[in-house]
Amino acid sequence: MFSSNEGRRNPPAQGVGATAAPIDGKPLVDALWQRFSVDFDYPVVFTRNAFSPSNPALADMLSRKENGRRHRVAAVIDEGVAQALPHLAERIADYAAAHPERMELAAAPLVLPGGEPCKNYPALVPRLQHWLREQRIDRQSFLLAVGGGALLDLAGFAAAAAHRGVRLLRLPSTVLAQSHSAMGVKNGVNAFGVKNFLGSFAPPFGVIADFDFLDTLEPRDARAGLAEAVKAAAIRDSDFWSWLEDNAAALAEFDPAATETLIRRCAALNLEHVGRGGDPFEFGSASPLDFGQWAAHKLESLTHHALRHGEAIAIGMALDARYSAETGLLPASGADRLCALLERLGFRLWDAALERHDKHGRALVMDGLDEFRQHLGGELSLTLLSDLGRGVNGCRVGMAAMERSLEWLRTRAMR
Repeated sequence: MFSSNEGRRNPPAQGVGATAAPIDGKPLVDALWQRFSVDFDYPVVFTRNAFSPSNPALADMLSRKENGRRHRVAAVIDEGVAQALPHLAERIADYAAAHPERMELAAAPLVLPGGEPCKNYPALVPRLQHWLREQRIDRQSFLLAVGGGALLDLAGFAAAAAHRGVRLLRLPSTVLAQSHSAMGVKNGVNAFGVKNFLGSFAPPFGVIADFDFLDTLEPRDARAGLAEAVKAAAIRDSDFWSWLEDNAAALAEFDPAATETLIRRCAALNLEHVGRGGDPFEFGSASPLDFGQWAAHKLESLTHHALRHGEAIAIGMALDARYSAETGLLPASGADRLCALLERLGFRLWDAALERHDKHGRALVMDGLDEFRQHLGGELSLTLLSDLGRGVNGCRVGMAAMERSLEWLRTRAMR
């Protein structure tokens, strides 16, 4: 029999109920305090021909915590990837057949729409979850998601909510996903006109980046992924920044060796941010990886996703870099260099959506600031630059300086 006080601790001196006056000799507030931590770990493997029966990467990853067990696997494939690689479903089935002691393919892979528009249809989440239920996927099973960042976001959210967490293996197929989005712990879909309104923080079980998938990309999609590398370098790594400037010509031509180097370095920076940044689930009100994001998200919405995410990020970074200069934080030459690098990589730093205004003459893109604040919570603050390779978190926003920055960007684009 437990006594009424067993397991109870007095709250900290400044904690709940510390100043509550007693009533009839009993405290007005009584509290139990709980604290625990959970360790997460997941490998990121770079390879080629991941579904060759002789490639052990996938089989090893499935077995990394429970060696000797046969795991049930359901696979979902980005429609664009399935069209570019019409025999991919057969290759996945052949791989499973070659490793029967470690994996069992639950059914033929499910093909879902890819690209950012897929995130605009939240109904795809229960559709995927219903399919997982039909295939008897449980918490010890795996969902293997093959595709770009948007499909991985959708699949990750569906997996996180199914059974309160189905193990997710990501196989990113784009430059952007292999270098950035597949490395993190965020999943989500757009809803109610808001980007990533529905989502979760749930780390993957593992990531396999197969460079062969990059051969399926159109040049525009391959280029879009370069923007995230520029962002990572601008806020975290001056040496990587210098490397990007030195190798911009090769990257603009999608040289395989240069592209793979970029992906590996950018992936490492993103993993370091998640693991060592101190706030992997973003309980705070700022995220350094959100440099340029507020304008990018609004531009994607204003253009109905005609702009690729990376293209919008490029414009957002140019705007925030100039704002950094307007506030005296960054030398003006720094903003010029960032814009010049993006242009050398093939990005346009202006879009007609930036010229749209409300009835008061205010640029509609500026609404993205408040939408960004609502998404993060707390007071509005941005990550800005004090140097190329050094980001500064928690910077307040002055509308006049931001409007001057937008005008500077417009004037620059018209030259």
